[in-house]
Amino acid sequence: MDWFESYESEIRAYSRIYPAVFVKGDNARQVDEAGKTYIDFYAGAGVLNFGHNNPRMIEAVVDYLQSGGVVHTLDMMTPPKREFIQAFVETILQPRNMDYKLQFMGPTGTNAVEAALKLARRVTGRSQVVAFSQGFHGMTLGALACTANEYFRNAAGTALDDVMHWPFDTNKGGGLEGLEVLRALYENTSGGVEKPAAFIVEVLQAEGGVNLASNEWLQALQQLAKDLGALLIVDDIQSGCGRTGTYFSFEGSGIDPDIITLAKGIGGLGTPMAMNLVKPEHDKHWQPGEHTGTFRGQNISFVAGREALRYFENDALMMETLHKGDIMAKHLEGIAEKYAGKGFSVRGKGMMQALDVSDGALAKAIAGDCFEHGMLFGPCGVGGAVLKLIPPLTIPEEDLMSGLEIFSDAIDRQMEG
Repeated sequence: MDWFESYESEIRAYSRIYPAVFVKGDNARQVDEAGKTYIDFYAGAGVLNFGHNNPRMIEAVVDYLQSGGVVHTLDMMTPPKREFIQAFVETILQPRNMDYKLQFMGPTGTNAVEAALKLARRVTGRSQVVAFSQGFHGMTLGALACTANEYFRNAAGTALDDVMHWPFDTNKGGGLEGLEVLRALYENTSGGVEKPAAFIVEVLQAEGGVNLASNEWLQALQQLAKDLGALLIVDDIQSGCGRTGTYFSFEGSGIDPDIITLAKGIGGLGTPMAMNLVKPEHDKHWQPGEHTGTFRGQNISFVAGREALRYFENDALMMETLHKGDIMAKHLEGIAEKYAGKGFSVRGKGMMQALDVSDGALAKAIAGDCFEHGMLFGPCGVGGAVLKLIPPLTIPEEDLMSGLEIFSDAIDRQMEG
């Protein structure tokens, strides 16, 4: 590891938390250079919903490469792109009666957010955006202005303008009453605030601590946006693509977003890809080439992403995800009950579940203990006090139970110590 420590930038982060050199991956397991195996409950921060080296996707990509298929084509037309678009429309959009245009941009979630913000401002002719406390939307300046985390924001080195932050549904000052206060502020001609171009929200906040908005709050937020002539942007970058037991995190909530940002899991295999779903009446405001990206929709990601969509041709994976999510939630609830009085709490949806231990130092110690015993996960939330578990949706139940046992044993050791 001397090469990494000596020559890689000080900005490296995950390698400090998991000080191992990983060489192999298979579904929910990784192996390091020393031959040690780890059960992965982090899954590339939500990229690997279908596991490491998914064999169906590997086969499709290898076949494509061996056929001499073109890999990079900017945003030109290719068979893999056509097949991905057709599969997404027929498998995801049409069964849900959803009408969206598919926009491909630079292959990261933050670029999806940047494009969404640009378009919302173009459509409305306004500049202000409303984002919510504990939200995470990316690290480039426009997206970072919407991100709430102080540590990330302080690294910007410049003002992060044109975004107002408001309490999320589950935060103090939030909820339906909080939205009513915000409505009153906007509807008061002497309120001193400009009407926004958009509201951007994660239905299930991932990096912010696994906070889930209620259907009632989401519906009230959508109505507020509509009444103000603003767009509703749902950031489904980490909690979408099946993570919650439905393809989109907001399914069943009664909302119909103007723009949906997707990335991470849509590439299937782990190669980068990002895509926005945009209502056609908004998409027509774009002019050709106004938002580009050298690697927008590379063909390897289209090939693997098309294979990923096959998992949604029936309900089997989503039923399995809900079943495993229930196992995870009950296991965490058992830990919280065991340490009743310590302030532990459980929250989540589907296979994004979390235990809030209310102590960042304790969370860090638990993560370190899990690493030593062969299990990976990522703390998140305020002060890093939330233990977020997001294993691949395809994790074998045996590995799921083994990982949960390592997790609970680590907590026992740290609590007893």
